[in-house]
Amino acid sequence: MVKHFLDLHEIAKGDLRKIIDDGIAVKEARKGFPKGKVDADCSLDGYTLAAIFEKPSTRTRVSFDMAMRQLGGNAMILNSNDMQLGRGETVEDTAKVLSRFVDAIMIRTDAHSKLTELAQHATIPVINGLTNDSHPCQLMADVMTFEEHKGPITNKIVAWSGDGNNMVSSWIHAAGQFDFEFRIACPEELDPDPRALSWAKEVGANVHVTRSAEEAAAGADCLVTDTWVSMGDDAGDRHNLLAPFQIDEKLMEKAATDAIFMHCLPAHREEEATTAVMDGPQSVIFDEAENRLHAQKAVLRWCLGAIS
Repeated sequence: MVKHFLDLHEIAKGDLRKIIDDGIAVKEARKGFPKGKVDADCSLDGYTLAAIFEKPSTRTRVSFDMAMRQLGGNAMILNSNDMQLGRGETVEDTAKVLSRFVDAIMIRTDAHSKLTELAQHATIPVINGLTNDSHPCQLMADVMTFEEHKGPITNKIVAWSGDGNNMVSSWIHAAGQFDFEFRIACPEELDPDPRALSWAKEVGANVHVTRSAEEAAAGADCLVTDTWVSMGDDAGDRHNLLAPFQIDEKLMEKAATDAIFMHCLPAHREEEATTAVMDGPQSVIFDEAENRLHAQKAVLRWCLGAIS
């Protein structure tokens, strides 16, 4: 059976835990090595990943490329100008063709339906590198980062302040799968995807929506946010709507004294978060960015059968 990595709520809790633990282990095993050195186990030697980018990227592109190199495999980086997918070839045909050439596909795209259609017709693993609906690879890195700094995330409190975007949907899924409390502070006009909230209610996930950043932050173990205007969004009145949800030093003081701050980057400093917070002692944003590499190595190993 082909193992796709499309969304966290579609993957067994036990498998998600194995992936996190494997990411931590492979990171530890590489300490002190040059970044270009291949891992000792060469677990994906001979494997090739087709990484499709229909949206620009820094972290996703570099981390997946380096992940395959460190695992002993290869990454083929493709964008819309390199493929017929952007010139009228169907997603179904693209999936079937790539399945004959490579061992796995990662796609960073807009419509979530394109991802699911690719997975439906591919005979190899498909990985969600980001869609307008969700960003599960980022959440694996976020959970890994949280646990490095704060211990097991189960029963902890994570507070979001800002736009109820695709990152929030994946945080909601993570809350249900890793059993932690997730509080979302956002304006009503930018509420989270109702499908994600409905899933949370259905499975009994500890997820709450509030209009007060202070209420969400109170006693939280982690404050997290994202850019106010994501790729493809209309800025509109977003800055006025989201100004009360900026994470600054005053809001950080509402959280637990040992709380951490996370942001998936790229950031617009002095908008969703102040520079004082981003560069402050509670910020773990660059550990978080690095952990995209290690978490995704574990995702790749899981998809391709190197961990079961």
